[in-house]
Amino acid sequence: MWQEINYTEDPSNLLVPNITYKINPAEIESIEANSIAEEIGFESGDSIISINGKKPRDLIDYQILISEEILDISVLDKNHEIHNINIEKDQDVNLGINFKDALFDSIKQCNNRCPFCFIDQQPSGKRKSLYIKDDDYRLSFLYGSYLTLTNLKKEDWERIAMQKLSPLFISVHATDPATREKLLKNKKAGVILDQISWFEKNAIQIHAQIVVCPDINDGDILEKSILELAEFYKKTSQTVLSVAIVPVGLTKFRPENDGLKSISTEYAKKTIKHVESIQAFLQSTLGTRFCWLADEWYLIAGTNLPSYITYENMPQESNGVGTIRKFLETLKEKTKNLPKKVKKPKNVSWIVGKLVYEALIPTVKKLNLIDGLKVNLYGLPSVYWGQDQVVTGLLTGEDLIYGLKNKDLGEAVYIPSIMLKINTDLFLDDKNIQEVENQINTKIRVLDDSNDIINTLIG
Repeated sequence: MWQEINYTEDPSNLLVPNITYKINPAEIESIEANSIAEEIGFESGDSIISINGKKPRDLIDYQILISEEILDISVLDKNHEIHNINIEKDQDVNLGINFKDALFDSIKQCNNRCPFCFIDQQPSGKRKSLYIKDDDYRLSFLYGSYLTLTNLKKEDWERIAMQKLSPLFISVHATDPATREKLLKNKKAGVILDQISWFEKNAIQIHAQIVVCPDINDGDILEKSILELAEFYKKTSQTVLSVAIVPVGLTKFRPENDGLKSISTEYAKKTIKHVESIQAFLQSTLGTRFCWLADEWYLIAGTNLPSYITYENMPQESNGVGTIRKFLETLKEKTKNLPKKVKKPKNVSWIVGKLVYEALIPTVKKLNLIDGLKVNLYGLPSVYWGQDQVVTGLLTGEDLIYGLKNKDLGEAVYIPSIMLKINTDLFLDDKNIQEVENQINTKIRVLDDSNDIINTLIG
């Protein structure tokens, strides 16, 4: 059962004392140049055991602990020898240490059984990290990942309030208790409004998301959810800062008879009309649209994306809300003053998901007016996931091999880094770049930022 915990902050004790469960030493991945850590001699592979006698559970604890002016740090080096180091520094100065992982204990995994969970819609036998059901409030605070709140213990709620971990990103899906319990298949899921009330009392802000599943949490239930969340956006205090409305994504690997329906073009148009009417109402009553549709709705519907200004301060950009509109605005700006010709002729290919293909055609037409430059834009479906309309980040190595067969690829293929596991050359299907290059007989160039495509093409 949900129990309300209202915590009064004690600024002298922001860390839970006497932790009994296992906390691994925090392994260092890299050291920043000209930093205190570099000066002292910290190296990649070293690990921090404790700071001023306390073991940091994660990056949050670490940042709090190093805010002291005098630090006694216990370090385990690469040879498994322990060193005790004393550091005196200004309070607001960082040490310049980057860690291999953000969590030094263990990740809090999901205890729900949502039928639309992407983790469960994957084939077996791939790398282990693809099957981790992250539902950890610390990663939500640090990186904006979404959590459901169903797995939190009393000490977790206390820590959120004590360390003011705000904002958090919450998967609401429905405020109606029975509907949310049905979606998450969890009897603990129906108290979401009580939990948001707790956030309000403890001055913790949140961004919410609703994954729309046709005939389950759409229509009147969707409207009720948005409006009930909007009650937590007041002139005096804003607890719920924004709501993202996301279409359910289904793959060919999902369980049979899951009761889910895919999003059709007509359904997308209907949902857009409905949500935009709610936006207009909230704009007039709250002074903000408050809720936004993910870009996919407009792409599936085949309608134009809203203007850039309608996204206000882009509160849900990391959740695919306004991301493509912002990208298109950047491309528009970068292609205002293009050269008439390039110094060295180029014939290359730009690979995107089929869902965004149409939106990028105008940009490619402008680029192809440059003398000596030929850009082949390919919008690929995903044979791997069984999705015709797919976003770029979900394309796999298999999709590139299948989709680019017998195509004019030119001298190189350009892909954005969002197709790959962070800091690796692995696609979502565990194929690596070399394997794909061998199959398509063309070099692959990875762009860290999709906006780099223009600078790269015109030199």
